[in-house]
Amino acid sequence: MSTTSEIKFGTDGWRAVISDTFTFKNVMACSQGIAEWINNDLKPIDGRRLVCIAYDTRFMGVDYAQLVARVLAANGIEIVFSDSPIPTPALSYGVPTHGGVAGIMITASHNPYRFNGIKIKTYLGGGASRDITDNVEAYLFKTEVKIMDFEQAKAGGKIKIHNFKTAYLKFMKNYVDMKKIKNAKFKVIMDAMHGSGNGLIAEVLKGSKIRLTLMRSEINPYFDGKKPEPIAEMLEGILGRVKKEKFDLGLVLDGDADRIAAVSTGGEFLNPQKILGLLILHLARNRGRTGGVVKTICGTTLIDNIAKKLNLKLYETPVGFKYISDLMISERLIAGGEEAGGLGFQDYIPERDGTLAGLLLLEMMVYQKKNIKKIIDDMEKEFGRYYYLRADVKLTPGVSVDLNKIKTIDNLLGKKVVGMKDFDGVKLICEDESWLMFRPSGTEPLVRAYCEAKSLARAKQLIAYGEKLLLGK
Repeated sequence: MSTTSEIKFGTDGWRAVISDTFTFKNVMACSQGIAEWINNDLKPIDGRRLVCIAYDTRFMGVDYAQLVARVLAANGIEIVFSDSPIPTPALSYGVPTHGGVAGIMITASHNPYRFNGIKIKTYLGGGASRDITDNVEAYLFKTEVKIMDFEQAKAGGKIKIHNFKTAYLKFMKNYVDMKKIKNAKFKVIMDAMHGSGNGLIAEVLKGSKIRLTLMRSEINPYFDGKKPEPIAEMLEGILGRVKKEKFDLGLVLDGDADRIAAVSTGGEFLNPQKILGLLILHLARNRGRTGGVVKTICGTTLIDNIAKKLNLKLYETPVGFKYISDLMISERLIAGGEEAGGLGFQDYIPERDGTLAGLLLLEMMVYQKKNIKKIIDDMEKEFGRYYYLRADVKLTPGVSVDLNKIKTIDNLLGKKVVGMKDFDGVKLICEDESWLMFRPSGTEPLVRAYCEAKSLARAKQLIAYGEKLLLGK
């Protein structure tokens, strides 16, 4: 018998292994809980409770999405259902466009191919807060699941099929400066990692002189047997191609295209921390945007330096884009981002978007008439160069991490600890600006160690020390 313990929403949705706990039965139960939350806790918009539902390229994504739609429709909720796999941001953009009370995305984002999941989006298109997911969990298994036939629901007008890409593409073409981009001749390659972001950037750039090459753009639910996560160890192919074929910029999207990484000239991996810094500078200096900026607790010190020099108010949140999303609603922000590559921008829905971030990097190159390597060099000369590393540590079953013990550490490899933050995990800050942080993952069974330093050697030493602490060595 299924229980609520099998359905737990983490940092960004409920994710589980297909046919283990991500089963038809549990998806139906989760859908009924979502339906109860919608009908009991949400006010209609224009007299309607309408929900947008979509899915990415993961195994059986459309089947799970249809199952959610069938349950919600049986509970009297109107459904707008995607006609094809799409990025999570395209679904998120569609929610306020349709006057929806919520959105449901079937995706496990960057998790391995064995996983699938459910993300809940609010009426504004942002990620669901902990309060929302707690409410949904409280409704689980409290009422009998209602369900109806998908085709009958379509015939009765309860489920309407829709192309979410059209409005989403139109928005992006209007957001970036296509007049400037149109005649630029940069050479760009994009790795879709077999995810749902496949050909959308090509649609935006159609008619321009940008020489765009796509790789891994075909649908492959096994993601080459790897995680569709835009981190350096998963990107050997594009790193080699950027160097060998002399691309000016390489872009990488994760499985549901809400996160980004990039590759600079010469095949150097460009982590999302630097991308956030670049785009803050671009939007503030080149595009004249004003407001604050936001990073998470494990974000780079580079952002602090940029905010200070540009006189921008800096906000710091726990890990998880939903916290940035909340600030994007309540505050006027130029941009915000998390270390994993989720970046959000002013005058958009409170959502991260990998495709838009990639287009803005290209736009920055066009504005400054430089390749991305030269722009990075200029940024680091002005604001400092930092080396950022992360390690994901799987603990031995039954072993836990005592974060309170870590708080007592007063020296890290010869440098005095002068600051500590513990509002999400534990972050130890040293006198030389280097830092080491530990945080249990909200989406996977592991603990993440993060560090940053002004030299690569010290960063490597810190991350190795962090791993030893986690493994009890």
